[in-house]
Order: sequence, then structure tokens, then C-alpha cells
Amino acid sequence: MIYIINGQIITMNKENYNCGTIVVDNGKIVQIGKNISISPKEEDIVIDATNLWVMPGLIDAHCHIGITEEKKGIEGDDCNEESTPITPYLRAIDAINPLDPAFHNALQSGITSVMTGPGSANIVGGQSAFIKTHGRNIDDMIVKAPAAMKISFGENTKNLYRSKDKAPNTRMAIASMLREEICRAINYKNKKEKAIESGDDFEEEFKLEPWLPVLEGKIPLKAHVHRCDDIQTAIRIAKEFNLNMTLDHCTEGHIIADEITKSGFDVIVGPDLASRNKLECKNADFKTSGVLAKKGVRVAIATDHPVSLIQYLPICAGLAAKKGLGIEEGLKAITINPAIICGMVNRVGSLECGKDADIAIFTGNPMEVFTDTVYTIVDGVVAYKAEK
Repeated sequence: MIYIINGQIITMNKENYNCGTIVVDNGKIVQIGKNISISPKEEDIVIDATNLWVMPGLIDAHCHIGITEEKKGIEGDDCNEESTPITPYLRAIDAINPLDPAFHNALQSGITSVMTGPGSANIVGGQSAFIKTHGRNIDDMIVKAPAAMKISFGENTKNLYRSKDKAPNTRMAIASMLREEICRAINYKNKKEKAIESGDDFEEEFKLEPWLPVLEGKIPLKAHVHRCDDIQTAIRIAKEFNLNMTLDHCTEGHIIADEITKSGFDVIVGPDLASRNKLECKNADFKTSGVLAKKGVRVAIATDHPVSLIQYLPICAGLAAKKGLGIEEGLKAITINPAIICGMVNRVGSLECGKDADIAIFTGNPMEVFTDTVYTIVDGVVAYKAEK
């Protein structure tokens, strides 16, 4: 068991505790509050968090950790399958290397879970996974896979396939080819359901099966969108087929905040701590999160690692807080909001009894530059401890 005592506990739930206690057993939070008596055994871990912030582990809702590896160049870059534009059958878990040093950087920053997946080269890139940041075997790190289906609009896809002299060359083609693929998937789903109902034989199609959890509402589309027109096209298509979706990057979201609010879709903003090296990113600004949040949009902040390095996730939230998001919403944007947006709020995102013991302990507000991470606990295991 782990006992965290005397901490300033920020639960990201309804109630916080000054000089509070958290009790962890078998990877779960079993007690949290004030005036909790403890009787630790010799083998138990007791952490005195006096004058420290105790928070839920931070969450990066959009990154490519383990897939685009640091320090390994092309040999470690498995982010984009650039041979064909529609690849829903690709799975992030088949490309993640848990030995990517970025996982240690994440733990050093109090980040305990992430949504990682394919990049934006293809119209349909494949299946993202929600994983923990501690482990040596990806199968043990998985919380949910597939957790989302990556789709992309705009420059990356258009420019790649234009250079290959094949479709898509335009935004019209991207939208058309995505619609065609979704229609194929719907027809496949209907045929399969009829065959099951009638008891007829049915041969499953490997390349269309991955669409079923999307069509059944079990996982969302994860839409790479920067420009206003791409955001609006993504919304139009998702509404047309009645699909769940997150708007990822949403760089010009502040320009069409009312339209995004009306759509009802959640937004994952970032990376703003990066150069405006693409035309569609020319209006990138840390104010986007605050503008959207004030309109009632649920916002998470992401690094898009390695575009912005994952260890700067809390700093990105701090810069967004400075530009109008505010401290409370800034903390939500890297804890409870990404947990909700990624469909993982039953497991992570807040400190509550019964949830995973993913806990980060800081010397202060993690969004401040001079704050240090003292402990990072993942599933009840001390995954990082700062050296004195």
C-alpha cells in the first residue's frame, strides 16, 4: 500500500483537501480526505507531501509518443503509412516502442497517460490507443485500444499525395474519399448484421472491421483539423453520418468559436508551443483554448509530441492559462477534460476512490516553469521519484 499524507490535494473533482491523505491499495485509490488514520506496515510506502501539490496524473490527449521515437530518425519513425491514403486497419499498438526515452520525460513531468496514434499523412490514418506511460510491454500499458479512429483534413494529406501524383490533390477529394469510405463501412455493417440475424455465413473483411466501433459510437473519429474550413468540413461529415468526433489541433478554432460550440464536439488544442511552419498554422495562438472554453466548449491541451515535446504539456497549459484560459481551466485541460474527451473518465483524470492510482506530486502548480515533479505514481507504482 501507499500512503500520501499531509498534501495539498487537488482532486479535480468536487472537493479539495488541505493537509489531506490518500490511501492506495492494489493500484486503486481506496481512501481520500482529511483525518484519515493510517497504520502502515513495514513494506508499505509512506510519502510525506507537506507543502506539496498532490494531483491526478496529467494526460496528453494527442501525441505520437513511442511511434515517432526520439533520437532514432527514420528507423524509429512509424507515424505515417504514406503508401495509400485510407488505412483504418493500422493499429498504433503495433508501432509503439515503450523504450522511447520520451516516456521517461513524460513521467518526469507527472504525465501518467496519453492518447497516441498515427499521424496526419492519410485521410484515414488508423486506430489510436489510450495507454499508460509506465511499462516495458505495450500490451500491459494499454488502457483502451482502439480508442479513436484518426482522420485528417488539409495540407498534410493533400500535399503528400499530390507529390505522388495520386488522389487526393484537393480538399474536395479528401472529403469525397472519406465519405466514400464511411459509406462502404456502413454497407458492410448492415450486411454483417443481416447475416448474423438470418444465420447466414459471413466472411469478415479485415479492412472494414475497424470501422464498426466508430459506427456503433464506441470510439470517436479523431480529426486532424487546423483551418476554419477544415474544421467545418469535419463537423459537416460527422453530422452527416451521426458520428462522434474530437476536433484535434483546432488551430483557428477561436475564429469560429460559435460554430464549434454549436457542433457540440470536444476540442483538443495544440501544439501551440511550436513554429508556424505550415500555412494552415499561421493563426496559431495560445488564446484559442480560452476563447473556446469561455463559449462552453470542453477543451484539452496537447503537445502533438514530438512537434512540441511531451514534457512541456503543463507549460503549454500555463501559457494558455495566461492568455485567457485561467488557472482552473488550465489544470482541467490536462487532467479531467482529456479524461472525459478520451472516454477514460471512469479510470483517470481525477482523484477519487475506485479510480486508478495515477498520481502526480509537485512542488507547486505544474503549469509554472519553476515547479518540479517530486513523485509520479502509475497504477499504484512509484514510476518516478526525484533525486534529492
